[in-house]
Amino acid sequence: MQRSRLGLLLAALAIPLFVSAEIPRTASGHPDFTGTYDVATLTPLERPEAYGDKAYLSKEEADAIRDKRAKDRALASAVSSPERAAPPPGGDGSAGAAGNVGGYNDFWLDFGDEAATLDGRVPTSIITRPMNGRQPERTVAGKARLASFRLLFKENIGRAWWLNEPGPGPYDNMEMRPNAERCLLSFGSTSGPPMLPSGYNNLKRIVQTSTHVMILAEMIHDARIIRLAGAHAPDHVRAWMGDSVGHWEGDTLVVDTTNFGAKPALRGASPSLHVVERFTMADSGDLKYAFTVDDPQSWTASWGGEYPWPATENKVYEYVCHEGNYALGNIMRGARILERDIEQDSASAE
Repeated sequence: MQRSRLGLLLAALAIPLFVSAEIPRTASGHPDFTGTYDVATLTPLERPEAYGDKAYLSKEEADAIRDKRAKDRALASAVSSPERAAPPPGGDGSAGAAGNVGGYNDFWLDFGDEAATLDGRVPTSIITRPMNGRQPERTVAGKARLASFRLLFKENIGRAWWLNEPGPGPYDNMEMRPNAERCLLSFGSTSGPPMLPSGYNNLKRIVQTSTHVMILAEMIHDARIIRLAGAHAPDHVRAWMGDSVGHWEGDTLVVDTTNFGAKPALRGASPSLHVVERFTMADSGDLKYAFTVDDPQSWTASWGGEYPWPATENKVYEYVCHEGNYALGNIMRGARILERDIEQDSASAE
């Protein structure tokens, strides 16, 4: 009888019966996620094929990855010689920004210092479902959508190749460029959902109230607003990051997101994308983030995964990226120059 009365009291106060006493809580008794988290990790989204069905790394393997990353980072962050020669046209073909034609050195990147650890184990990938740790096969429409997206990043060969392709070209106007390139939406799905690690700017700032949870992504300063009650918006109301509605299941915040626009942040996804996320706080103050992706227009099966969000004292600083930035204007101007080259060559041949 006493336990029953306790359960009724806790239910009346909206406090879960089975809770951790170590984590911060709001006045309502729910976990308080307010804080900043650094999600940078060396764990890849998809399991490298070389691992096969191997779901976890040994300590020795994880240490080797950490040590190699530290060595590579030190080498790649070395001060560049001001006397170095210019790279060859189109880059030297090595792994680097735009074929290594002079992008940032590693100082500006942050893939993390080590692989993620979950429940004392080091997974080989963030994706855990399906069992092979990789995204399922894409549908015919999904493959076509991904191919169209990749065409926007076709290698620069110094020629206006798109003039020989059917349909509109990727540089016909600024709205043809990806939302991330236009500074409208985070790239790499860092704003999500699902919210995934990127090459840099991996901080997430959470502010929580009794009715909403806001997650600010450091990349492109995207802010997700999650309502903690109510139904989804009408189907015709669409947004880049979808419409997110959350509810509590014990100490876990479950967020359901639908109503995506034509180009969700998740690469190759369609407006039918449906994402369910689960946020759970450990006694350490870190978050465990899990997600499930369902998009029958893009993948032949649903898939999902999980990885930790370590708490950090670092601050989220402004990412100065705005629509119409000078780089976007230069992209357009460069495309016009290449097109004029083609026109002049054609005129000379006549």
